[in-house]
Amino acid sequence: MDSSIKSSSKPRLSFWQIWNMSFGFFGIQMGFALQNANVSRIFRTLGADIDSLPILWVAAPLTGLLVQPIIGYLSDKTWHPKFGRRRPYFLVGAILASVALFFMPNSPVLWVAAGILWIMDASINVSMEPFRAFVGDNLPESQRAVGFAAQSFFIGIGAYIASRLPEFFTYLGVANNAPEGIIPDSVKYSFYLGGSIFIIAVLWTVLKSREYSPEELQSFESSDPQKFLKKELSSEWFLANGKKQIGYGLASLLLGLIFTFLIFHNSLKKDLIVLSLGLFTLGGVVFILNGILQIKGKNESPFVSIINDLQSMPKVMKQLALVQFFSWFALFSMWIYTTDAVTSHIYGTTDPVSDLYNTGANQVGAMFANYNLIAAIVAFLLPVVAKRSSLRFTHFICLLLGGFGLMSVFYISDPTGWVLTWGPMIGVGIAWASILSMPYAMLSSVLPSNKMGYYMGVFNFFIVIPQLVAASVLGYIVSSWFSGEPIYALMVGGFSMIFAAVLTLRIPAKS
Repeated sequence: MDSSIKSSSKPRLSFWQIWNMSFGFFGIQMGFALQNANVSRIFRTLGADIDSLPILWVAAPLTGLLVQPIIGYLSDKTWHPKFGRRRPYFLVGAILASVALFFMPNSPVLWVAAGILWIMDASINVSMEPFRAFVGDNLPESQRAVGFAAQSFFIGIGAYIASRLPEFFTYLGVANNAPEGIIPDSVKYSFYLGGSIFIIAVLWTVLKSREYSPEELQSFESSDPQKFLKKELSSEWFLANGKKQIGYGLASLLLGLIFTFLIFHNSLKKDLIVLSLGLFTLGGVVFILNGILQIKGKNESPFVSIINDLQSMPKVMKQLALVQFFSWFALFSMWIYTTDAVTSHIYGTTDPVSDLYNTGANQVGAMFANYNLIAAIVAFLLPVVAKRSSLRFTHFICLLLGGFGLMSVFYISDPTGWVLTWGPMIGVGIAWASILSMPYAMLSSVLPSNKMGYYMGVFNFFIVIPQLVAASVLGYIVSSWFSGEPIYALMVGGFSMIFAAVLTLRIPAKS
């Protein structure tokens, strides 16, 4: 963008400028939707049982937890006059993700598929993370709800198309069945097409968008200099903070080790180790290391900055964190269990090789496609509703509808007609559109511009942590409490989303 801009406020962008800067999300969501709708099917085809699905899926949230804040931090520090700040990460991530999408349906065995999921999700996260900060960088606050709504629109359209690709190829005569242990061609061709669209869509945004320089961004914040002011902290503060973080870390580490011992001692499901070692123990180690660095005076270390900024995140971000936790716990339960919930509860089969199972799996693809289409349709309505009420109230209503929609699958017995493929998905789609836009619009108004990418990446913690919790406990809950019936995982998800709606009301009314 023109470096001569001296205005203290960002100029409003045209519809097509917002369109171009958001178009890459179309490709990104093609990748995510193919992953969400088909990876459980791929795992089951390669021999995974229902109870092991959550632990196999743990790669997806874990890579997001590690990758997004790092990419956000790096992109905040990046600037090139030609390539910009966020766009290099868009492109590198897209190239790697597209390659992984081509390899995924050709996985010969289960462990290879699990490994490729790890690589694929990490690459998608590299490409996706800077897009949230991209809106905060380029749009004035008055247009950010529209900017995030545009991303929701492309997410919805991309996911709708991707979710229906196996069904589309089946309609064209491509085989939807294969011998045991082989991925059907309908799924393979879907991943090939999705990978191609991914790189093309992201390349469009890279070539058609521009970015403000750090100097321009700072000039735009001149009316609120505290947003760019670096708070100077004394060495005594770092020393005291380091000691405090070591204490927190030791407590978390001890809790994780005790939890792990109890899991083995009582022969509980090993999925729970993700929670005990992955969150409590690893989190404790991170805080201990950060405390040691501060005690040693390494206060300018990027690692120290990342962890301490997490500690001092804005109050609204902390409130939104709880809303995100229960919203994404619900979504993860849906992505993991809908295929087996529909095929067993409604179609009455658990055999992944049977025609009936694959018909049901395609039906789930249609359901996922439909909720994304609904999200695309309502995406631009949400800023209008929010303008007449508030971002908070809009998100509250949408989450309520999503929770009731998810729970309604339990009461459906007939797979024919529109009731299954559309009924529950209307509420879920409205909630999905809001989850992808309203929290980010609320958050972006309280973030410092020079840390926008980092905090958007940290915000992903509150998407990832509930997914790790879900991967740890859902298998245990379904097998121990609900006799292995996956339909009850969707009921748990519905209650979780309704609780998230209630928590939304704690956010300040001006949001």
